[in-house]
Amino acid sequence: MRKVRDFDAELKALNERARLLQQRKVQQFGELVEATGADALDADVLAGALLAAVAEQDIATIAAWGRKGAQFFRDTRRKSSRRARGGGEGDTTAAPGAEPA
Repeated sequence: MRKVRDFDAELKALNERARLLQQRKVQQFGELVEATGADALDADVLAGALLAAVAEQDIATIAAWGRKGAQFFRDTRRKSSRRARGGGEGDTTAAPGAEPA
């Protein structure tokens, strides 16, 4: 005998998952805006820049933006891994016998 599926419960669970994913997407976008320093811009300036980016048709410009973005994320990862190892920018301890820079 086949087990009866509770479609209502499955649909409710899927809707909850979609809601959580949307919340995470919005949170990550906010974190990205802060990490890039774009939070210093007025909201209308930021909106205008995003609209211009969406409307951009030049493939070379879009590719250049993509390279810049990829470089930003590579640099961000390097900085965070240095901090995790204790060798970040805030680390002022020098090795014994080392001369200050």
